[in-house]
Amino acid sequence: AVLMCRGKAVRDFTGPDCRFVNFKKGEAVYVYYKLIGEPTELWAGSVGSDFGYFPKDLLEINHNYTNEELELPTDVSFGYF
Repeated sequence: AVLMCRGKAVRDFTGPDCRFVNFKKGEAVYVYYKLIGEPTELWAGSVGSDFGYFPKDLLEINHNYTNEELELPTDVSFGYF
């Protein structure tokens, strides 16, 4: 996976199930995938040693690592975990 960007959580997030990653406001979040085709766009990334999905609007991007965006159809991407 290509590390796309790093951001800071703008508020606490607890996901609905184990495919999601939980974080607290201010934590660093590293983004690896951007998922398309959902009503609320989800990104996939890591917080500490945890990996999972989160809504992209909860992240304030503060560093981009690549200009290449990796977008995956949502139905395919669940196979990566």
